[in-house]
Amino acid sequence: MRVRKNNMPKLDKPKPPVFECVEDERLHRKQRLAAAIRLFDRYDLNEGTDGHITTRDPEFTDHFWINPLGIDFSEIRVSNLILVNKDGDVVKGDQPVNREAFAIHSHIYEARPDAIATVYAHSIYGKAWSSLGRPLDPLNQDSCAFYEDHSVFHDCTGDVLDPSVGKQIAETLGNHKAVILRNHGMLTIGHSVDEAAWWFLNLERSSQAQLLAEAAGRPSILEHNTARLTQTQVGTHFNGWCCFQPLYNRIVREEPDLLE
Repeated sequence: MRVRKNNMPKLDKPKPPVFECVEDERLHRKQRLAAAIRLFDRYDLNEGTDGHITTRDPEFTDHFWINPLGIDFSEIRVSNLILVNKDGDVVKGDQPVNREAFAIHSHIYEARPDAIATVYAHSIYGKAWSSLGRPLDPLNQDSCAFYEDHSVFHDCTGDVLDPSVGKQIAETLGNHKAVILRNHGMLTIGHSVDEAAWWFLNLERSSQAQLLAEAAGRPSILEHNTARLTQTQVGTHFNGWCCFQPLYNRIVREEPDLLE
C-alpha cells in the first residue's frame, strides 16, 4: 500500500527573541515584567505590599527593574517600573522601593549570574505548603518540573531586611530554579522574565495539587527515573519561556495600557 506523503507545512517552534541593541532588550524585559505583574494580580498572587518581580538590566547587570512600593499590581505599567542599583538606591523612577525585595533579590542576582528574573510572593497555596517545610513530591508532570530542582529554606523566621538572610536564601537556592521559604512563601528564578513567572505559577498550582491530594488520602509518587526523565522534558529553560507566551499575549491584548 502506498503511503501518501504529508504535504502540510512544518511549523517552527517559537523561539526567544534575539536583540540587536541593549535598548530593545531592556524594553522587552520591562514589558514582560509589567505583564507578569498584571497576571499575578489576576491570579491573586499579591497580598498587600508583599510580592515583587524583578529583572536584571541588560546593560547595568548589577541593577534590576522592580515594581515600586505602593502601586497595586493591577495598575502597573512599564512607565511605573523603577531601576535599583546594588546598594538599593533608586536610579530611575520616582517611587520608593520595597526594602524587603531589595534585601532578597540583590543577593539572588549576585549569586546567580545566569538569573535574568526573580519572582517572590506570599501566594495562598505557597504559604500553606511552605508551612510544612518540605519539598514538593513528583506527583504529576507539572510538579516534575521541580524534581531535584528546588530547595527549602528553613530559617525564614527572622528579619528579612537583614542582609545575611537574603544571602542565606541565595545559598539555599543554589543552582535550582526555585526555593520554598518555610512559613513564608516561595521564590523562583529564570533566564527570562517569562520563565521565572511561569515557574512561580506552576509552583503555586503544584502546591495546591499536593495539598488537595494529601487532604484526600495518600497520593502515589512517581518513580525516580520517571520523574527525572519528565524533569528534563518539562523543566527546561525553553519550556518555561514557551509556556508563558499565551499568557503574555492574552494580558497584552486585554490590558494594552500595561505597555505604556
